[in-house]
Amino acid sequence: MPKFQFARIDRLPPYVFAVVNDLKTKLRRAGEDIVDLGMGNPDLPTPQHIVDKLCEAAQNPKNHRYSQTKGLYRLREALALWYKRKYNVDLDPETEVITTIGSKEGLAHLALTLINPGDVAIVPSPAYPIHPYSIIIAGGDVRSVPLFTDDVFDEEAFFESIVKAYKESWPRPKVLILNFPHNPTTACVSLKFFEKVVDFAKENNLIVIQDIAYAEISFDGYVPPSILQVKDAKEVAVEFYSLSKTYSMAGWRVGFAAGNKEIIHALYRMKSYLDYGMFQPIQIAAIIALKGDQSCVEEYRKIYERRRDVLVEGLNRIGWKVEKPKSTMFVWAKIPEQFQSMGSLEFAKMLLLDGKVAVSPGIGFGEYGDKYVRFALVENELRIKQAVRGIKRAFEKYGLRNIKV
Repeated sequence: MPKFQFARIDRLPPYVFAVVNDLKTKLRRAGEDIVDLGMGNPDLPTPQHIVDKLCEAAQNPKNHRYSQTKGLYRLREALALWYKRKYNVDLDPETEVITTIGSKEGLAHLALTLINPGDVAIVPSPAYPIHPYSIIIAGGDVRSVPLFTDDVFDEEAFFESIVKAYKESWPRPKVLILNFPHNPTTACVSLKFFEKVVDFAKENNLIVIQDIAYAEISFDGYVPPSILQVKDAKEVAVEFYSLSKTYSMAGWRVGFAAGNKEIIHALYRMKSYLDYGMFQPIQIAAIIALKGDQSCVEEYRKIYERRRDVLVEGLNRIGWKVEKPKSTMFVWAKIPEQFQSMGSLEFAKMLLLDGKVAVSPGIGFGEYGDKYVRFALVENELRIKQAVRGIKRAFEKYGLRNIKV
C-alpha cells in the first residue's frame, strides 16, 4: 500500500512517449545513429538579433529583479501590434493580453482558473496532451470529440460533432478547447468555422480556448485564421500564441493569451499567486522578435516547407501514402494497412529498432490517434532522406519488398 496518495496524478495515464524516448536513449548509448523525428522540438537556432538583445539586456542589473505577472507592457503591446499587423484585430494591451511562461503553462493555469470539480470541457481527439489533461488536472471531466470522420477531417462535420456533444452532455460543457492548425493531425479550418463556433458559444455561454501556436508555419497559400477575427469573438474566446515555433524560441518559454478581458483578468489573478512572469531580459528580447526584422519568419517557414516536401514525397515513393499538410511543423501519417494491427506504439518501436527513426505514436495523443504516427520536421533534409531509407529497410524486413524507391 503506497504511503502517499496523489489523486490528480492518479487520474493521468502513463506517459506513452516515455516508452519511445527510453528506447531511443538505449539505442543511442549503444552507438546507433537515430534520426529523431519524435518531439516537436525546433532544431533551428533563434535568430541572432533576438539572441543579441537577450545578451545585452542580461547585462543590465535592473533586469535581474522580479518582473510583472502580466508581463512587460511593451511586450503585451508588441503582441497586440502583431495581431493588428497579421489579422487586423485590435487588442487592448492592458486588459486583453497577458504573457505566459509558454502557452502550455498558460493553458494549464487557465484550466485551474475556469474549471471546478465536475465541470465538463469539450476537447477534440486526437489532441496535444495539455489540452485534455489540463482539464483533468483541474478536476474537470473531458468530453472527447473525434476530429475525423472515416479518417477524413471535414470542418462542417466536426462542428456538428461539437454541437452534438454539447447537447448530449450533462452537465452542459463549460469550455471548448480548439487548436487550429492542429497538433498532432495538422488539420486546418477556415474563418467560417470559427464564425460558427463563436455564434454557438454566444448562444450557449460557452468559453472557447483556441491555441494558434502554428499561425506562421503554413504552406501552399493557406493562411491560418485567428478566432479573434470573428465579430464579437472577444465576448466568449481567448487565443493562445507562442514564440516557440515562429521564432524558434521553444526553450525561452514565451507565450500569450489574448481575447476576452474577463477571462484574461481571471488568469492574471490566478498567476499572481503563482509566478512573477518571465526573466525580464527574455521579455525584452521577445519584444524585438515581434517588432523587429521579420525576414526570419519567412526563412524558417520555407525550411519547414522543404522538409515537409522531402519527407512526404519520400514516404510516397516507398509506398507509404501520406498527404502534404497545409500547416504546422508535423506530418500526420496513417500507419500502412499491413501494420495496423500492431497499434501505434508497437509500430513506432518497430521503426526505431529496424529503421533507426523515432516518431511519436498516435496513441499518445488519445485513443483516436492509435492508427497514426506523427513526424516532427526537426531534422535537416539530408537526415530526413536518411529516415526515409531507414523506414524502407524496416518495411522490407517485414516482407514488403515490392516497394518502389
